[in-house]
Amino acid sequence: MVAIRMVFFFLLCLGLDLSAQTSQFNSFDGSKIVYTDEGEGKPILLVHGFINTRKSWENTALKKDLLAKGYRVIIPDLRGNGDSDKPKGERAYANGAEIKDLILLMDHLKIKRYKAIGYSRGSIVLAKLLTTDKRIKKAVLGGMGVDFTNPDWDRRRMFAKAFAGETNEITQGAVDYARSIHADLLSLHLQQKHQPVTSLRELGAIRKRILIITGDQDADNGNPEKLQRALPRAELQIVEGDHNGTYKTKGFSKAIIDFLD
Repeated sequence: MVAIRMVFFFLLCLGLDLSAQTSQFNSFDGSKIVYTDEGEGKPILLVHGFINTRKSWENTALKKDLLAKGYRVIIPDLRGNGDSDKPKGERAYANGAEIKDLILLMDHLKIKRYKAIGYSRGSIVLAKLLTTDKRIKKAVLGGMGVDFTNPDWDRRRMFAKAFAGETNEITQGAVDYARSIHADLLSLHLQQKHQPVTSLRELGAIRKRILIITGDQDADNGNPEKLQRALPRAELQIVEGDHNGTYKTKGFSKAIIDFLD
């Protein structure tokens, strides 16, 4: 018993999250989707960005503040990322596969109403989810401007090519980073190739309250003001930070908590 307590104390000292329950379910095509489910209050879904996993939310001010506020925080690894399956075929990523995964995850957990937060590519996935899942009460689209509404978005096409082997000075660093963390390059290519596109017309039909939030040094994904104007009930917050760091900041968390409350 003493030895078990010592191990538990050691893990706490390392800052590891011992309270989050890691689980999995099989999605519509049999792909395993892994997620954590922590807390017992009103449910909120967090959706990670590109070349990232559910663990990107760990130790962020946002996750800590959500749990402190009493939320139930649900964080999946999107297919092709983290501990979820990484199918190799085109069909596994086409036709809104990631959207289906998230809907089935919330079905699996028997969630009737929830709020949702996306960051970077996670916001692109969440935008499409908003057009489909009526259970979402409020949503936050972080680190994103309006460019993802263009099906021929040059940045998306450029990164799809990069993870198929055609890199340039803009994309080489991302590919190198993906290799360094042993990410699945084929899956990342297919995620970009079949990335969800939500048109301006579709956005205009969304009547949920939405927060658009970006860093003041983040211009990677188009104009956030235009994205706000495309959504009838959206508001915009600009906080300090660049694209890779904003979601980790206290200012990002505070703006979101204020919006959710």
